[in-house]
Amino acid sequence: MTSPSVPSLERISAVLSFLDEANRLKDTLRSGRTPEGRQESTAEHSWRLCLLVTLLAGELEGVDVLRLLKICIVHDLGEAISGDVPAIHQRAGDDRAARERADLLTLCAPLPEDLRAEIVALWDEYAEAASPEAILAKGFDKIETMLTHSTGKNDADFDYRFNLGYGVAATSRHPLLAALRAQVDDRHLRILERRAAD
Repeated sequence: MTSPSVPSLERISAVLSFLDEANRLKDTLRSGRTPEGRQESTAEHSWRLCLLVTLLAGELEGVDVLRLLKICIVHDLGEAISGDVPAIHQRAGDDRAARERADLLTLCAPLPEDLRAEIVALWDEYAEAASPEAILAKGFDKIETMLTHSTGKNDADFDYRFNLGYGVAATSRHPLLAALRAQVDDRHLRILERRAAD
């Protein structure tokens, strides 16, 4: 039996330097709130997105689940530098994707070329919805966000109705996504009914 190879000290150092920078994602806040009312971080969102995919992996026939998980892990990495833009503030033509990709390139600068190229390719695949895995990642991303909105301790003026139209295109491209979406929409409708009754 051969012994496992160990990467060079330079490669290990480069990976650790990248992880130091990526750690900023833990302090990158999103508009979503936790059940206790604290703003969630982008890292927390990405973690629960990956958990959602893991739990439903058995339902994803013909899908490369490892690739899907990798896409989910890297899809918001660029936000470690410039932060998150809440969906309600996003506009067509705002160059947000170009800024986020440029930030991702800056973040990945310490990595060896092969790892940097892999992460950027995964991000590009997600941004372009260029594969079944990327299409699913986009849909699951929207669903995780809406789930957070349905269980978070949100501000009194939180717009639950916005969620009913949020990410409809992304969540309609696979039957599993559509089934999840129907249940999450039902949660938001019930919240709106309770608010109307108060």
